[in-house]
Order: sequence, then C-alpha cells, then structure tokens
Amino acid sequence: MVNETVEKGTAFHVKEGAMMGKLDLIFCIVQRGRADRIIKKAMKAGAGGATTWFARGSGIREKLGLLGIAISPEKEVMMIVTPPELTDRVFAAIVAAGKLDVPGQGLAFVTEIKQLVGIFGGPDAIEEESEPPPD
Repeated sequence: MVNETVEKGTAFHVKEGAMMGKLDLIFCIVQRGRADRIIKKAMKAGAGGATTWFARGSGIREKLGLLGIAISPEKEVMMIVTPPELTDRVFAAIVAAGKLDVPGQGLAFVTEIKQLVGIFGGPDAIEEESEPPPD
C-alpha cells in the first residue's frame, strides 16, 4: 500500500511513511538547564516539538569564559524540525529566548533536510503502528 499525502501549503509530501521534500532542522546548543525555556518559546512560535540531549563542550571559551568567568562545559543540545514557512519565526523565538545574540550564551543554526522518516507517517501509519508485529 502506498501512503502518499501532500501537506497543504508546505514544501514536502509524505510517501510510504517518509517525509520527502524540503524541511529544516534547527540545532541549538546552550548551557545546561536552559533548554526547557527555549523549547517552550519555540513551540509557542509553531514548532511541533523538540529532541534534547546533554553534551559536553570543549574549547577556548570553556577555559577563558566571558569576562573571565569560567563557562561550564555541560551543554544541552536541541533539535527541532520545521517546515520552511515556520523556520524563521521559530529560529527568532529560539534566539530571543536563549539570548543567543549575546556572545557566550550558545549557538543555533539551520540546515535543510531532504528526507525524514519516523516523525510523521501520515494517517495510514497510525493504523499500522497499532497492529501487533507479525510473528
């Protein structure tokens, strides 16, 4: 069975459970403990959700810090998938919530995704997932 859905007003379509076409991926890296606030603001701006994990940074800023204050190497990394028409709004919300325009507060960037599977499979995938796996 072919599951093909064209999302209205977007640059992607769903085919056999995979999103095909243009989507954007926003990465954001901040000091540990700051991600929850940033994600809430991103979701208010239209993001559907986020994936977060902990990381450890290293480099000259870790040693020197901003204004001589040591910067903790403990980081939180956020990954947010957005359709192109929402990317600028979500990115601006992330920058504002994280104060990323201030040096030493973190960083964010956007990259294009060509294909994606696992985040949305369309209406048919929901029905398929509820069925038990074959023996």
